[in-house]
Amino acid sequence: MQAFRKAVEADDHAAVEALLAEDVVFSSPVVFRPYPGRATTAAILRGVTRVFEDFRYVREINDAGGRDSALVFEARVGDRQITGCDFLHVNEEGLIDEFTVMVRPLSAAQALAAAMGAQWERITQEAFGA
Repeated sequence: MQAFRKAVEADDHAAVEALLAEDVVFSSPVVFRPYPGRATTAAILRGVTRVFEDFRYVREINDAGGRDSALVFEARVGDRQITGCDFLHVNEEGLIDEFTVMVRPLSAAQALAAAMGAQWERITQEAFGA
């Protein structure tokens, strides 16, 4: 999904959030349960930008129908190199309604889990104003 990729690469959080459906479901690579809703997903994605270093998309794969995309990325979390993929599905309005992330290797996923855990209070506050 070119619009999402461009927004992420431009570090344009407002544009990223505008591409999320109100009922988007975010599936984390390090947490079992999915996170529903635009506010929560947008806050998680802002948290990720604070955790990832040297983030870059290296490949984009789209289905012929234009509803599913896979964006392969590379980044660092501390001293760990991470490779991952954002799997995006868009609804009839062209907004992202499913957002699934997978990462490797395990040591990088563990570093990501720890770094995002340290961000969780801020993410919750951003999402819910709590």
